[in-house]
Amino acid sequence: MKVMEKYLIKNISVVNEGKTVVKDVFISGERIEQIGEGINPSGNFTEINGTGKYLLPGAIDDQVHFREPGLTHKASIATESAAAVAGGVTSFMDMPNTVPPVFTQELLEEKYSIASKTAMANYSFFMGTSNTNADEALKTNEKRKEVCGIKIFMGSSTGGLLVDNPLSLEKIFGESEVLIATHCEDERIIKENFERVLAENRPLTAADHPVIRNEENCFQSSLTAIQLAKKHNSRLHILHISTEEELRLFTNMIPLKDKRITAEVCVHHLHFTADDYAEKGNKIKCNPAIKAPRHKAALWEALLDDRLDVIATDHAPHTPAEKEGEYLKAHAGLPLVQHSLMLMLYYVSQGKITIEKVVEKMCHAVAECFQIADRGYIREGYYADLVMVAPHKKYQVNSSNILYKCGWSPLDGFVFPMSVDTTFVNGAKVYSEGRIISPPVGKRLLFNR
Repeated sequence: MKVMEKYLIKNISVVNEGKTVVKDVFISGERIEQIGEGINPSGNFTEINGTGKYLLPGAIDDQVHFREPGLTHKASIATESAAAVAGGVTSFMDMPNTVPPVFTQELLEEKYSIASKTAMANYSFFMGTSNTNADEALKTNEKRKEVCGIKIFMGSSTGGLLVDNPLSLEKIFGESEVLIATHCEDERIIKENFERVLAENRPLTAADHPVIRNEENCFQSSLTAIQLAKKHNSRLHILHISTEEELRLFTNMIPLKDKRITAEVCVHHLHFTADDYAEKGNKIKCNPAIKAPRHKAALWEALLDDRLDVIATDHAPHTPAEKEGEYLKAHAGLPLVQHSLMLMLYYVSQGKITIEKVVEKMCHAVAECFQIADRGYIREGYYADLVMVAPHKKYQVNSSNILYKCGWSPLDGFVFPMSVDTTFVNGAKVYSEGRIISPPVGKRLLFNR
């Protein structure tokens, strides 16, 4: 493990809790020891000039697919967590659709064991569910302080992860004491739409994806999840909301800390629309589908007025070969974790959102939503998960700087007006000057439950 150093970041614009103020920040060991003006600590430390730069809490991505174990030809915890910290994401929560799927507590702990040796960022893993493992999944109640939650795929997935048995759903929603995260799509509606499009007897393309996985499919599944959660007073978090219709299911009338039902939006649904299939094709095929421009506009409105609580990626890498060819064979998913924060900072430069709001939705709100201990804010005593951003240094996405194992990005060629300068994870400088400079220092996330 890397020896913990001390760092004094001088005169940097600290973006935290709705304000941007020039401060000094002193890091000692794994934590932030002091925030103030004119800090002058004793002993040995490294001073960093932060003049003209921003200091943000490290982003927390509550939905990634890092593919390990079993799918490491696409990605691994090591490769994708390195990409994450290069993009300012210092903590991640990984999904259970690996090989084998995470259907037992033993398989869940195996993933934690891998991450303890290889993760550049802090980590947590969702327990997987099937139509037959409810009792096993509910053992996660005993680990409520150590596991981010239980994941339910209510729409198409692989490896038996689809949960569509009403008795299984009732049991999990009724007895889970941890957060339930859902992928909400309706399998019946998807199949009906697919048969109707197939009957047109023509070659299908990526542009058919939002027709097959349409608005009704998403709305009906989200409605079902919310009805179950309200019936049982479950703690429900619906992932990757993608439609205008779903937004009327959520509220901004109560504080996030009091919400029992929360919602996430992903960066690709805020950036792309169905108009982009003409250029991007299968590269932006994902579930739920990227849809018509009206949905993007509605998602932005709901993000800014707090009906949508957090921003994530659903980072889901596939090899170029798995994304090429005909639509029906192309895998669904996009690699995004290295570029999510910078994409949102692009929208800051466009006046679409403030940098304080980006920090709220990618850092503070995720920590509050999942009750993460001592992370998500720049506070004395909190872990030093920090990102220095150079606001005037442009950054173009290309093959030479993509760290995903799959080697490609749907944002290839895009020029960001800002760039990540330096990333700290648990007080260790892990990324600087365009390269990873530290061995793995990620820690298991803990939760105040």
